[in-house]
This record gives sequence, structure tokens and C-alpha cells, in this order.
Amino acid sequence: MHLDMKTSCPKCAAALAAEDEAYICSYECTYCPACASKMQNSCGHCGGELVRRPRRNSPESATSPESEQQLKTHPGVIWAISFGVWTFIAAAASATIYEMYRGMPGQMPFLRIAGLQFSSLLTYAPLTPFAFALATRYPVQRNNWGRRALLHLGMGLGFTLGHIVLRSATPYAFWDPASRNWSSVFWNSHLYHFSVVWPVVKRMFFLSVVDDITSAYIPIVVVAHAVSYYRRFRERELRATQLEGQLAKAHLQTLKSQLQPHFLFNTMHSISSLMLTDVGAADRMMTRLSDLLRLSLENNGTQMTSLIREIDFVNGYLEIERARFEDRMKVIFDIAPECLDAQVPHLLLQPLVENAVRHGISRMSSGGQIWISATHEGGSLEVRIRDNGPGMAAPGGSPKGGVGLSVTRERLATLYGRQQGCEIRNLSKGGVEVHLQMPFVCARKTA
Repeated sequence: MHLDMKTSCPKCAAALAAEDEAYICSYECTYCPACASKMQNSCGHCGGELVRRPRRNSPESATSPESEQQLKTHPGVIWAISFGVWTFIAAAASATIYEMYRGMPGQMPFLRIAGLQFSSLLTYAPLTPFAFALATRYPVQRNNWGRRALLHLGMGLGFTLGHIVLRSATPYAFWDPASRNWSSVFWNSHLYHFSVVWPVVKRMFFLSVVDDITSAYIPIVVVAHAVSYYRRFRERELRATQLEGQLAKAHLQTLKSQLQPHFLFNTMHSISSLMLTDVGAADRMMTRLSDLLRLSLENNGTQMTSLIREIDFVNGYLEIERARFEDRMKVIFDIAPECLDAQVPHLLLQPLVENAVRHGISRMSSGGQIWISATHEGGSLEVRIRDNGPGMAAPGGSPKGGVGLSVTRERLATLYGRQQGCEIRNLSKGGVEVHLQMPFVCARKTA
């Protein structure tokens, strides 16, 4: 199931904000409350039940603190990347220039070339994290590109000024004609005292401002915008994934909550019928029902369970029905050993077995049989529930199911999407077979 947050109702085209109340089916058809009410909470496209979509009070609420931490980058990482990248660029530039002029008359030694390049390029490293943070804080967008362009122009000039200050402090800041050597703007190596050569600072600024903005500041801004867009994309993915999980969980819980009273009411009806004919059997049935309800409450928040536990639950239900049918009902289990630990939805079998009892065995004066089988074929778990009753047919001649079967279909579709199947058919020799198919997932890891 892939969640795509709908922004408008397909029936009336009303806007559906993420925090607004809306109703959604298992196939993601989303409607406004008015349209959902008119359709009686049944999707007009797929016929599925419409349930309330989980509401978000704010965009930030859909992202957990753990997810937010994953989206953030530690400042130390940015500083390390900055120094790493600029060191690599300076080293590569030094090697390239040395190789380019090697063997020519008057070639400078490699260390001097490296000093010049590191003085010019590595001094960008301390400024890059600040430029990155400012570009992230003040992104250029469609509705503010004019104001932000002027803002970034001002910050680019400040970036250039900072670079000139750092570079001026290095021994390779400018060429001093008097000493015929490279010198720092702030430190006089001949007189051994601090002094600022302001004309040199002014000249360096005007000579470097274009290169600093176009070759350093703008690429940093572009990278910051790319990282920011990627973060927002990942954040939307995380929010969509979390909302998908919340929606699926809420939908499954709603479907499961429909099964529990459905099972309880039908069982209580059976007990009520026995009270007039066999009080002892009704008492035994009531005792077994209390055991089943206790087991159901223990698994109230559980959607998945093992097939063996599901069979145990069905056995408890069948013991209740045996009190009513006595020897008229026979149940045969044919479960492959490797399927016993397979994961299946909780309360998967009981409503289907109940259909076999109500529509099959109860209509036969001589009683009948129910077969429950499970096999592992390829990557699928195949489950079949079959009875030898009179069968059931709609006016058109094809089988139809009640609440139990429709809810089972919707639960399987919600859990497994297209990797599942739920078919019901009349058998040629009488009776009905329900065939379930779902991915085979073993609860116990094998060595």
C-alpha cells in the first residue's frame, strides 16, 4: 500500500488539507465528510468501507524526534566536510600547477606553490559552514527571489571580506616588491611587528570579490539549497510513510473491532437457543466462550499471530459449536508442519469457519464436515476452508459472503495489497470453499 495524500475530494472537488477531517478507503480514495456521509461510508469507486483519516494538527507532528534527528546534519560534520573538500581542492590545484610548469625556467618550488594555493583556497574552509547555514536559513524561492538575491549579494560581499581577512593573515597574502617575496598583510617579517597595509587590503578585496562570489559563495549556496531540498523530500517521505502506517493500523483495528462483536453476538445467539433445550450444554458453551474472550482480550492490540495460535482459537470456537451440534459436525485439519509458525492476521479463520457452520453444517439434518487446510507453495501461504453443505448462491448464481468474508477481504488487501487473494466458490459436489492466499512469513527463524 502506497500512500499518496489526496488534496481534494474526487466527488465534490473540495480541498482536503492534511489537518482536515477526511475519510479514506483501503485503496486510498479520500472524501470529505459531507460526501462520505452521502455515500453512507462506502467508497463509490471500489465499494470499500470509508474510515476516518488520522488527523495531523501540524506538519511537524507527523515526524517523530528520531526521524527529525536523522534529517539533521551535525555541525561538526559540516565543518569536517568543509575542511576536507577545500584541502583536497588546494592540494589538487598545487599538484596541477606544479606539473604544468615543471621544467620551465624560474619555476617555483612545490612548497611555495602549495603555500600560495592553501593560502588562497583553504581560507574558504572556516567561512563555508557559516555561508551554508545562512543559505539554508534564507533560501531563494519563487515568491522571494528578488529580496533573497539582494540578501545573498550582501552576504557574498561579507564572505569576500572575511576571506580577505583570513588570507591576509597568511605568509602568502601578497607579493611585496620591496622585499621581492610573499608577505602577510598584518605581519611585517622584516621589522617583526604588526601593521596593516590598508592599500593592499583594498586592492585584494576588489581583485577577489568577483571570484569569491562566483567561484566559492554561489556554489556553497547551490549545495545548501540542494541539501535543503533533499531534506524536505526525505521529510515528506518519512511523513507519508508514518501516516501510511498510522492509517493502515487504524483501518485494521477498525476492521478487527467489527469481527469481535460479530463473533460474540452470534455465539450468544447460539447459547440463547440452547438454554431452552440443553442447559448443561449452554453452560459449557458459556464457560468456553469466557475462555475465548479472555484470549481475544489478550490479543486485542495484535494484528498478526501464528497460524497455530489461530487454529487454537478456532478450536475453542468449534468446541462451543459442538455443544450445539454434538456428533453432527466433524472438523478435519490438514495443516502442513512448515505452516504452523506462519504469520497470519488475528481472527482470520474464525469468521470463515463460522460461515461454514452457519451456512453449511446448520442446514444439514444429518450434519456435515468442515475441512481446514494450509500449504506452503512457493512464497505464498495457501489456506482453504471447505464444507459439504448445500452451498450458497446469489440471485445471479455466484457465491456471496457476509460481514465476515467482506471484512477478511479488506483486511488482507490492507495488509498485503496485491500479494493476496480471497476467493469463494461453490463446489461441484456441494458445499463452499474459501481460498485464501497471502505471503508466507514465518514467525520463527530457522537456523
